[in-house]
Amino acid sequence: MQPLKKRATDLSKQIEDACERLHIEAQARELAVVDEQLADSGVWNDASRATTLSRRSAELRSLIEPWQALRAQLADITELIGMGDDSLAAEVEEQLAVYESSYADLRKTLLFNGEFDNHAAILKLSAGAGGTDAQDWTEMLERMYLRWAEKAGMTVELIERATGEEAGIKNATYSVRGLYAYGKLRGEHGVHRLVRLSPFNSDNLRQTSFALVEAMPEIDAPDEVVIDDKDLKIDVYRSGGHGGQSVNTTDSAVRITHLPTNTVVAIQNERSQLQNKETAMKILRGKLAQMRMEQHAETLADLRAGESASWGAQIRNYVLHPYTMVKDARTKHETRDAAGVLDGKIDEFIDAYLEAHSGASD
Repeated sequence: MQPLKKRATDLSKQIEDACERLHIEAQARELAVVDEQLADSGVWNDASRATTLSRRSAELRSLIEPWQALRAQLADITELIGMGDDSLAAEVEEQLAVYESSYADLRKTLLFNGEFDNHAAILKLSAGAGGTDAQDWTEMLERMYLRWAEKAGMTVELIERATGEEAGIKNATYSVRGLYAYGKLRGEHGVHRLVRLSPFNSDNLRQTSFALVEAMPEIDAPDEVVIDDKDLKIDVYRSGGHGGQSVNTTDSAVRITHLPTNTVVAIQNERSQLQNKETAMKILRGKLAQMRMEQHAETLADLRAGESASWGAQIRNYVLHPYTMVKDARTKHETRDAAGVLDGKIDEFIDAYLEAHSGASD
């Protein structure tokens, strides 16, 4: 039983080290406070606050409980090893292997070391040049991310979406919520390139299409990314919607420009002007935070204009003809299961990016 005892001891040390780095004890104390607030019968008098607390409780629980369960299981097996009954060796070894595998999965949490990795994400998809093919490709990516989010247990909310004239979408913006949503999606930030036989070309020629994916942290609290009011230019205008009675009779659309970086966010999804402004500010904070990380800038004042996600930063190629292959240009990770990837199987690309960037927070 001695070798098994050493394995159990080593695993216990690794688990305790991981729990310390993840601040599991502090998170557990926060969860107790949040749950106490949720237990107050008057909490739902403020629905917005109650929803925020419920969401935080679920996020903390999904982070803490697997580690606590693994700790308890290992304590039980260590006690069994301490009995010194060699007849239990095979059973103990089998259980220990299961716990080591669980730890290997859980330790991926340690890769989420970026400043905003524990935030929700804003995901914006934009069609590149190439007309209908590019718009169709952007819609294929939209489906890919929605399928991934569904499988990952994420909550997705549409912010706005513009469809193409013939097919596909010109752009779409989503809020993605769940444990480490931004941490998981930040590696998707950049240009995605598709090579295939065009279904929109009568000659069925090979076509290359591009779409830009912008993954930004969703920053609700203004004090996390402080923007000086004098650096903002805010324009309101009439929203361009689908018509109908009482639609577009007010200037509800909002365009906010961050003057130092010339970063523009426009929202016109037919809500109130106030809601559109709040959403635009949330996205702007995320864009500026993303730019700050890309440029390794200390503060917003250090940002250089025009250096956010560009159409030159190609990160992944999806080839459907003359062969089938999806390959990441940064990590070199590749798979021939293009159909699976386009159906939301992108975790292997997410993991490869996190492993490659585990020492950085870009």
